[in-house]
Amino acid sequence: MSTNEKGTPQSRTYTVNDIAAILGIGRATAYKLANSGLFKTIRISRKAFEDWLKMEEE
Repeated sequence: MSTNEKGTPQSRTYTVNDIAAILGIGRATAYKLANSGLFKTIRISRKAFEDWLKMEEE
C-alpha cells in the first residue's frame, strides 16, 4: 500500500463512491460505468471475506 504526502496509507483501489466523486457524477452513473466492462472490477461477498479472514487468524 502506498502513502500520501502526509504518510497516511492510501488504498490502491476505488469504490464506486470514490469514482463518482472523482468524476463528479452520481452513484447510479458510476455503477453503470463500473458495470460497463470498460475496466476490471471485482466483487467479494462479505461472507467470503469474513471466512477468509477467520482462516488467516487461525
